Amino acid sequence: MTRATRRSKKRRKVVKRKLNKCRPNKELEGVISPKVNKYWLQRYSLFSRYDEGIQLDEEGWFSVTPEEIAVRHAQRSVAGGVVVDCFAGMAGNSIQFAALGYHVVAIDIDPKKVEMASNNTKIYGVDSYIDFIVGDFLQLAPSLKGNVAFLSPPWGGPSYKMAENFTLDLLKPVDGHALFQVAQAITPNIIMFLPRNVDVCQVEELSWLSSPPLNVEIEENYVRGFLKGKTAYFGKTAYWGVAHETSSAYIRQV
Repeated sequence: MTRATRRSKKRRKVVKRKLNKCRPNKELEGVISPKVNKYWLQRYSLFSRYDEGIQLDEEGWFSVTPEEIAVRHAQRSVAGGVVVDCFAGMAGNSIQFAALGYHVVAIDIDPKKVEMASNNTKIYGVDSYIDFIVGDFLQLAPSLKGNVAFLSPPWGGPSYKMAENFTLDLLKPVDGHALFQVAQAITPNIIMFLPRNVDVCQVEELSWLSSPPLNVEIEENYVRGFLKGKTAYFGKTAYWGVAHETSSAYIRQV
């Protein structure tokens, strides 16, 4: 065997070891499906403390708010009081609201998701700030009160990217206009995290559902240079604290 051949084999072994580091370990092979593998590669942008025991189901992998953006949402909330996380999922946003001292009412209709979300809040040490409710937000809303309502409703899965212009009627479980009106029963201070291809004109129209119309601000949210979504701020959350940004998530006003 020549010296050049030995060097070539050594290089191939080094490359193989590096590639293996990018793959889920054997314990996760039955959990991480090909559908969510690319999200697993981004796990630390979803939860920086992922290795400490963070739990996600398949839907959670592609629906949780990236941590940097969740931090941004928390920073833009009205100071003090109660935040209602209307579709809490894996608690990505609830954790960051609680980390700033807000009391969070986290709602999800799936008890298994709530169990995983509760586990995740304990890892971040904020579980004492969060009350979980298993239930349908649309039915619970009339009995809820809070300073801010956070809406990150299901976007319909990864297929949302296929829409050239994502309209609010594509949101789940009801269209965006109906959902916004339900949230207004809680508070006029509403934050909505929406797909990057959302119809911005429709989002602005939501402010007109109130009398008088609410202030509205829309921003683009980037992580590592990639556009991940758009956030609409209504009521007192619009333009509040813009000069006091501390999040590393890159944002741009629309």
